[in-house]
Amino acid sequence: MLYDIVIIGAGITGSMLARELSRYELKVAVLDKENDIANGATMANSAIVHTGYDPVDGTLKAELNVKGARKYPKICEDLHCHIKNTGAFVVACGHEEEKLLDVLAERAVCREIPHEFLSGDDARAAEPNLSGNITKVLSFPTTSVIYPWEVAIACMQVAVNNGVDLFLNHEVSSIEKNDDGYTVTANSNQFHAKVLLNASGIGASEICHMVTEDAGFEITPRRGEYYVISNDEHIVNNIIFPVPTAKGKGVLAIPTVYGNTLIGPNSEELEDNITTATSTGGARYLRENIAKILKTVPLHKSIRTFAGLRPSSTSKDFIIGPLDDENPNFINIASIESPGLASAPAIADYVIEHFITDRFCLKENPDAVMTRDKPIVVSELAEDEREKLVLANSQYANIVCRCEAISEGEIVSAIHEVCGARSVKGIKKRVRPGMGKCQGGFCEPKVVEILARELNCSPVDIVQDGQYSKILERENR
Repeated sequence: MLYDIVIIGAGITGSMLARELSRYELKVAVLDKENDIANGATMANSAIVHTGYDPVDGTLKAELNVKGARKYPKICEDLHCHIKNTGAFVVACGHEEEKLLDVLAERAVCREIPHEFLSGDDARAAEPNLSGNITKVLSFPTTSVIYPWEVAIACMQVAVNNGVDLFLNHEVSSIEKNDDGYTVTANSNQFHAKVLLNASGIGASEICHMVTEDAGFEITPRRGEYYVISNDEHIVNNIIFPVPTAKGKGVLAIPTVYGNTLIGPNSEELEDNITTATSTGGARYLRENIAKILKTVPLHKSIRTFAGLRPSSTSKDFIIGPLDDENPNFINIASIESPGLASAPAIADYVIEHFITDRFCLKENPDAVMTRDKPIVVSELAEDEREKLVLANSQYANIVCRCEAISEGEIVSAIHEVCGARSVKGIKKRVRPGMGKCQGGFCEPKVVEILARELNCSPVDIVQDGQYSKILERENR
């Protein structure tokens, strides 16, 4: 299969790139080893659109964070994705930490990021749950949260509608350099590309090693663990950050777009056992550290714990550029850790501006549509709208997920839409059954049944997530 560009990785970075490249008359493919879009770092993170005050001056992180964050409101409007302006408090306990707030404020001034200082008392008036140990706060009122995999899936839907080819369950096994580009072998298929974009997350250095012995960097994955608190518990209004350290932004309290609160993450470097399992040590660390900045956190109201892997590397900055002098058309988009989510729209622009425009004669695709129709969400409709919908399609009257009020009609739509769901987790990511208090205890069997019916297969063939993660062993009736 012949392509102008092959993107390896369908996370937020790869999906944003695919959408932006679909503006042009280019032949583009996206390969991902997972069974769905956004199943890596994009699936398990803090979901924050950082405004850009934290990265060190002179880095790509600093430049692209600010630019990317400012693009999100329009992107979410165009794609009908959820975005919630929460604001953020960076909190200091004592004089030494207050001096670090001054550093962040200086960066915010230079980058024209709205901010203000609050005394500890003024901050507690706005956030009564803040600890009495907090002496000063730096507020960033334009900070937002999104639903990361919703944005990634929406971007890929636009890309595919505009002609991009998506190949899931295609793990790259080899890359061969040739006279006019690269031949990528994945799932026994060969993809010939003039330009290769390596946006493969924690696999980025491994992909490089398929072409050269010296990648110039190594990925050193970090595990971050989280608690998810039930949405009937109100803990904070703003995102609450401790003063950042060399290890990261610390343990946070994050109000989500759907009213839950995330508590986390820790930051644990993994060498041998690279896993997304949660740990007792991680849970203890989160409990101890969140107690330093908040008075009370009802961790007993947690409905889920989870962990994600961040593609940290031996570089302290994003790695965006050619692999080496001998491989100018092998472009790394690697080490995209925090603030990678916030930076993703600007990363896509940066890659196209610096590494695509001079390699192709770009022509606008006259048929490209860069927006997405608003998906039907029954719980967000007015009563008269619901009545009309149900009259047209009775599946929208059948509530499958009682916790989140998700209808059968929404699940069926998520299966049959472009880049539709093929797993229980895929349905959960798109329309949220299983996100409530019971975590799928009541609705998951029905979701399996609907998937099997709509995909015309046996329930035994339905998977939880990956293509081999079958839920049922055999039919018993």
